[in-house]
Amino acid sequence: ELDPKGIPQFGLVAEQVEKVNPDLVARDDQGKPYTVRYEAVNAMLLNEFLKEHRKVEEQNRKIREQEATITRLDKGMKTVVARLEELAAQIQKVSAQLEVSKLAPKTVLNNQ
Repeated sequence: ELDPKGIPQFGLVAEQVEKVNPDLVARDDQGKPYTVRYEAVNAMLLNEFLKEHRKVEEQNRKIREQEATITRLDKGMKTVVARLEELAAQIQKVSAQLEVSKLAPKTVLNNQ
């Protein structure tokens, strides 16, 4: 049926909807899909929207947790790097002192 003003109307194909969810289709006398039960489609779409919304909220919660973990790990890594640099400087200082002691003249005491 066309709109009295001739405005094109769009809808779902009952046979295609039946493949997804048979409960959303009204049938004719022969049991064949006749039309889509749009009142049921709206309820189903709302339910699916709410499910997806909950998934998005859960994903956002996980993202916030991961960001907090990344921040904590980054802070810890900076602490470890700073300590590593301190230790490297100390090793370099000790190595330099060893080099100096190798080059210094050695005197032997001879107690006779």
